[in-house]
Amino acid sequence: MSDRSPNLDMPYLMPSQAQKHVTHNEALQVLDAIVQLTVRAFDATTPPSAPEAGDRYALGSGATGDWAGQDGLLAHWEGTGWMFISPQSGWRAWGQDNSELRVYGSGGWEVPSPTIFGVNTSADETNRLSVSSPATLLTNEGNGHQLKINKADRSDTASLLFQTNWTGHAEMGLSGNDDWSIKVSADGSNWAEALRVDSATGLVSGAAVQMDGTDHTPGRLMRADYGYGPGNLVGPVSQIGNVPTGAAIERGSTADGDYVKFADGTLECWATVSLAFAANSRLTVTWDFPVGFVAQPIVSGSVNATSFKDHATPNIAEIGALVFDPIGVGPSSMRVVLYRLSGTTSFDPADSTEAYVRAIGRWY
Repeated sequence: MSDRSPNLDMPYLMPSQAQKHVTHNEALQVLDAIVQLTVRAFDATTPPSAPEAGDRYALGSGATGDWAGQDGLLAHWEGTGWMFISPQSGWRAWGQDNSELRVYGSGGWEVPSPTIFGVNTSADETNRLSVSSPATLLTNEGNGHQLKINKADRSDTASLLFQTNWTGHAEMGLSGNDDWSIKVSADGSNWAEALRVDSATGLVSGAAVQMDGTDHTPGRLMRADYGYGPGNLVGPVSQIGNVPTGAAIERGSTADGDYVKFADGTLECWATVSLAFAANSRLTVTWDFPVGFVAQPIVSGSVNATSFKDHATPNIAEIGALVFDPIGVGPSSMRVVLYRLSGTTSFDPADSTEAYVRAIGRWY
């Protein structure tokens, strides 16, 4: 039988041993050093200049002075000298300097990392961290705070799953790719992807987003290219299959006048035209519309009274209303005619006048 204990290496009292109290006290010193083990510091290498009785240190590599050659051991100050103890695998020690618990293993004193941990509930191999609580707080340590969910590969999943009675009904995160998405389910089996944010472009798609320009499903989010706002309310209008695809209103002008095109197909053109002598009974001009209509528009107009008085021979009371003649010119232009009343003063070849004209129709 050995005269030392197998685990703590404490001396045994032997039969007929003299001064048994010495052996007994040596064993008590070991127990005092390692029971409820607390050390001043881990990985210590320099002995303190004035240690106090009971001070303990977990030595690191390169210990100096009285600790030289004792790397990795526990140093215990007895009051008159240092006692060195070899720690065993599994010993736990509290570090006073860092306020942390460490466990001794093959790599030295290490902060324990439990593989399964349950707080007020049971953990398992799948849910290795389990918490049962009315709330779980993750707060900052002086500044910000991030909750990180990491996956190994693009095709894997990194997400938050929301359940009711252990059945999933909503999930958000990276599911099977690197696009961020929100999915919902009424039964936990059939899922609808409400939103998807493309990881390359940041653009949004999904069941909650307007599908095309004709989609007016209640509750869906309007896409910028299918709706109207400050950026596209006024601009070039366009259409595909009689469905607007451009801006709501287009305003422009050419040498032939001004126009406004609306997304619903309405087109309005207006201009100031100059009528010239055509015969002693009339002044006329052909007005080319600044934008073509798809069918003959409705045209109206009035004579500029000041211009007529200054540039025409008949009295203004001797003329009729403007007449608009589409014959032979089609939906891209209109002949504008001003007739004198029958039996009144004839027009002179040098006569002319301005007129205000307006046409309303459709551009598709």
